[in-house]
Amino acid sequence: MDKMIFKNYSELLQDNLSEKQRKVRELALSCLEEAIKSVEPKNLLRKSLIIQNHTLNIQGNTLDLTKFSKIYIIGGGKASAEMASSLERIITSIDRSIDYEGIINVPEGLEIDHDIKNEKIQYNYASHPIPNQKGINGVKEMLKLIEKSNQNDLIICLISGGGSALLPFPKETITLEDLKRINSLLLKSGASIHEINVIRKHISNFKGGNLAKYVFEKSGALLISLIISDVIRDDLDIIASGPTVPDSSTYSDALKILEKYHLISVTPDSIKAIIQAGIDGFTPENPKKEAECFNNSKNFLIGSISIGVEKIKKKLKNNGYNVKIFSNEISGEAKKFGEELYNLIKNEYNEKQPRKPNKIALIGSGELTVTITGKGIGGRNQEMLVSLLNNFKNNSYKNPFVVIGANLDGIEGNSEAMGALIDNKVLEFVKRNQIDLNKYLNRNDSNSFFKKVATEIVTGPTGCNVNDLVLILLN
Repeated sequence: MDKMIFKNYSELLQDNLSEKQRKVRELALSCLEEAIKSVEPKNLLRKSLIIQNHTLNIQGNTLDLTKFSKIYIIGGGKASAEMASSLERIITSIDRSIDYEGIINVPEGLEIDHDIKNEKIQYNYASHPIPNQKGINGVKEMLKLIEKSNQNDLIICLISGGGSALLPFPKETITLEDLKRINSLLLKSGASIHEINVIRKHISNFKGGNLAKYVFEKSGALLISLIISDVIRDDLDIIASGPTVPDSSTYSDALKILEKYHLISVTPDSIKAIIQAGIDGFTPENPKKEAECFNNSKNFLIGSISIGVEKIKKKLKNNGYNVKIFSNEISGEAKKFGEELYNLIKNEYNEKQPRKPNKIALIGSGELTVTITGKGIGGRNQEMLVSLLNNFKNNSYKNPFVVIGANLDGIEGNSEAMGALIDNKVLEFVKRNQIDLNKYLNRNDSNSFFKKVATEIVTGPTGCNVNDLVLILLN
């Protein structure tokens, strides 16, 4: 297998490893690579969408394309660029008679494979995770396309994680600066992505089902959304803050979240006023499941971390491992979860029976949070792994282990790494050099530690966008 996906692969397989340590690291990294490739948007789209004989087939649901005058393609997210280019490749290679155009909001700095002649989908670069004016401008262009369409057209919306920041369209009284401020406060607060997106939905005229409402009122076109999940439980109303699905939350929920994280006093007045107006009944709630606009809106989940988990589960079984899925809902504070993971691993060894397999793999997925108090460089998986390593060190842990924690997007936190790897070799280094891991945790500086031990995992942006992956190999 080509390992060039890891830019620092040679460092991860450093010369001073034992043959056994090297092989287990190789297997863990190979599993991670296969998981990434299995959830690449182009692969997910090919499996979910087929155009043949003027018929669009999405997961077994068919549409006669001859009934539509034109297809409009809109959306945004960290995976939406690759989704759009793959969709355009399918359209142009199968049926050149199809009339289409579109615009997608994508992250600044993302490299896009422009291999289609006369491509008709525009890529608008916007910022993430804090929104900017470019993102707003892109959404405005999407709304213009919607206004241009009619009931004889088809609108395809490509949605993936990161869309909450990349598709900003604040309510009229909220300034861009206020929007930036609340996003920054929420991201540093320790709130979960579910909680953050409840706030985002209630200060937007695009999210929380409002895109579906706009299409219904201004166009009447059929709206189809292709969605890649990056959230726990694959809740469609949380992914990119659910622009095309009913909103299950309320303005009261939004207020409770601000109160829970002690943000009321620092939240911009314009945002507090919007939320209070909603609670008082002066501003209508976001569209709920009974809203008429959803009769003409169909949503398809085409990918999530579960696909990657199944891929590596099969690989590990073929390598003689007894595989357990220990959680598909990992959440909470990264530092705290590191402690929980230590107990999970310790218990696996304590419960070992004479006939129990001596090669055990534990797989988890989800998304942790970090309450930022320091000024270091790091990310949620890296912080979790430093915490786990600290527990190994403090409890004189000696059994063999390899643990990877990774954000399959390719970048996490304010670092350039997707995550990191720890094993007995890293633990030995910490003990031998008497490294105080608490200093790295207190400064939120986990990436500096992993640079020191040369086990950060660097790929650059992968174009994927699903939940994080935790892989534990016990030998």
